Amino acid sequence: MSISNKKRVVIKVGSSLIAPQNNGCSSHNLLAIAQFIIKCRSQGKQVVLVSSGSVAAGRKWFDTQTMTVALKRAMAAAGQSDMMEVWDKLFDFPTAQLLLTNDDIRNKERFDSIRDTIEALLEHHVLPIVNENDTVTSDDRKVGDNDNLAAMVASSVDADAFIMLTDVDGLYDKNPQQHADARKLTSIEHINDEIYAMAGGATSAQGTGGMRTKIEAAEKATSHGIDTYIVDGFDPKSFEQLTSGFNPGSHFLAHAKPMADGLHWMTHSVRECGEVVLSEPLCESDDYQDGVTSARIVSVKGEFSVGDTILLRDDEGNKIAKAKVNYSSCLLNYLADDDIRSRLDKDSSLLHNSIISDEHLAVLENS
Repeated sequence: MSISNKKRVVIKVGSSLIAPQNNGCSSHNLLAIAQFIIKCRSQGKQVVLVSSGSVAAGRKWFDTQTMTVALKRAMAAAGQSDMMEVWDKLFDFPTAQLLLTNDDIRNKERFDSIRDTIEALLEHHVLPIVNENDTVTSDDRKVGDNDNLAAMVASSVDADAFIMLTDVDGLYDKNPQQHADARKLTSIEHINDEIYAMAGGATSAQGTGGMRTKIEAAEKATSHGIDTYIVDGFDPKSFEQLTSGFNPGSHFLAHAKPMADGLHWMTHSVRECGEVVLSEPLCESDDYQDGVTSARIVSVKGEFSVGDTILLRDDEGNKIAKAKVNYSSCLLNYLADDDIRSRLDKDSSLLHNSIISDEHLAVLENS
């Protein structure tokens, strides 16, 4: 399937394209990408650009071999303005910078606000350029890579195509640099463990993402009904093929029955703070709010507060659901003790109230 009939496209550009020497921005590889974006807009498509590379772009201003967290943030701050300037020079229409954090993604109000802002920009023919805000985020609060960030952005704006531009021309069944008989997968209908095994765990020299993060991003996007492509951004012919209706890379097919928005956000965008293991799985007919009481608790993992998101598992390790929790991990550890529960009044709300909230609840397939 081509992008010819797509109306809203999210394009993610990797660091290796922005800063090929890992030491400052270069427009060398970006001209063909910019021309592709211009062509898409001329065809009536709305485009959102997710651009990595601020750290690599800013590195040229810092004469040091030692990388600290503060220095990396400083490089991102210096490089972000350089990167935006390069993009601005390639277009004759206005652009807008959006710097996001993981907190923006996992907070539903802020997530919806991102969508509304991008919608307004697109309505007024402004090109949104999105990046993670590396100047303020700590490693434990980061989305982590722009592949997954771009997939979340694509989902938030209901894109119908998501294109990841990188330094390879798709997913292969084995490493093509090591195996001459490696075969490129041009069409992938289901993302499973076998697909992840093909991806391996390598990352590029400039960025934080590798093929595995691209598969993760494809899984997020396709489950929301978005056709996803991995394409060689260094080869100008890739863009000629895309605009001509051909697939130059690997195409991950959109799910025929996409997840609902709220379920998708909870499943793919919200990071769980801990886990609660239950003594028995919940039946499909069970009311989750009435069914998940403290009597079911086998163990509690991690530290979390009221309102945090937790993962529920059965005692065989299968994932059951993700949900907002009504009690802290400290109190749930207390209630998990059979002796403690036996000493509570039998009518105590601690015994009968659900430990999870129905504010946000995602029932998961066992995995």
